[in-house]
Amino acid sequence: MSWQPTTTHQARVDRASLLKTIRTFFEDRQVLEVDTPLLSSATVTDVHLDAFHTQFVHATSGKPQTLWLQTSPEYAMKRLLCAQSGPIYQICKAFRHEGQGRYHNPEFTMLEWYRPGFTHEKLMDEVDALLVATLACEPADKLSYQRAFLTHTDIDPLTASQSELVSALTHHGIDISEPQTLNTDSLLQLIFSLVIEPKIGAERPVMVYGFPASQAALAKVNTHDPRTADRFEVYFKGIELANGFYELQDASEQRKRFEADNLERLSMGLPEKPVDAHLLHALEAGLPDCAGVALGIDRLLMLRAGATAISDVISFPVANA
Repeated sequence: MSWQPTTTHQARVDRASLLKTIRTFFEDRQVLEVDTPLLSSATVTDVHLDAFHTQFVHATSGKPQTLWLQTSPEYAMKRLLCAQSGPIYQICKAFRHEGQGRYHNPEFTMLEWYRPGFTHEKLMDEVDALLVATLACEPADKLSYQRAFLTHTDIDPLTASQSELVSALTHHGIDISEPQTLNTDSLLQLIFSLVIEPKIGAERPVMVYGFPASQAALAKVNTHDPRTADRFEVYFKGIELANGFYELQDASEQRKRFEADNLERLSMGLPEKPVDAHLLHALEAGLPDCAGVALGIDRLLMLRAGATAISDVISFPVANA
């Protein structure tokens, strides 16, 4: 067991420089830095995310209370937006109960920001400006989710059947057990991650937009093509870097999505997760028309430093924390 950090001193200097650049970027644009709790009484219902939790034995109710470490500061930041905070950003720790790997540590640093009055297209332009400022890269390409599939797999993701997608797994040499048990979205995500992601964003960042409406998460459904959601993701040099939305404002629709997530969880043998009532009440009060995005600071630093693993930019990853 080693007590030594996995980073070099230069990596720590690079992190400080990156954070300074980011803060200057937002200060110049009059976006306010905010701070929200890491612990919450509720958590995400998304079937693809798992949160850490702990027991708080000193709750004012006199009974132990389950608290959840945030997977992102999104819900709390939206409550601030509903309280008329204006444009805001946050640099914070986030936690996801997933395996440690080349690009993921269960505890990581996230940048998240929200822009009232922005659509997701306008926010994509600001994300692009931030990447140019922090990575000195070329401006990003923009590519629809549908076009990405058609170009690299000859499959239309908005019309493909489950059987077509299962056949595509075989065609591309993806060998998994019982693929027919996966739903359409799971198959699409598998093909996207293993076939498409390695082929995009090699020279400059690429922003993929127009994900299927069934993968909308907390995004609005597109008014021109209701088969798609107003959501985008950013990829660069094999790294998934950011996920952004034109934010859903309808509290009733958001509640339905949370409930649908929990029903899917039960069908998959996963536990239900507590729905965030604070967020729903805030949405009922009124979320300004806005767009928001979450970006992984550690992954951004990997790209900036040319690092090959996230442990090269995190001083004490979970294996020796």
